[in-house]
Amino acid sequence: MKRLLLLGTVTLLPSTAVAQQSPIKCPGENTVEMRFCASKSWEQSTARLRRKVPAPLLQQWHEATRAVCAAAYAPYKDGSIYPQLLVGCEDNLNQTLLREFVPMDAR
Repeated sequence: MKRLLLLGTVTLLPSTAVAQQSPIKCPGENTVEMRFCASKSWEQSTARLRRKVPAPLLQQWHEATRAVCAAAYAPYKDGSIYPQLLVGCEDNLNQTLLREFVPMDAR
């Protein structure tokens, strides 16, 4: 019986060829991939802001952008796209702020 259970368990494990998935190519083709890509972009813009803005001020920025984005997308709060909209909104605001650090003559 143990042998049969072990055999059944082993056959349920994915093969190596199936288990190794190709990396996600942004912007993504489905909701999970799109959320992943939006999150990665937000992480990158936040990391760039960390190098330009003091930590206490950056914390205030994140609190403000979260509140603004939540208000902007409140009608979608119950939808599956809501988290992606929030992250995208926060990333867009981060990108806008980062452009303000570019010298005027370089714009």
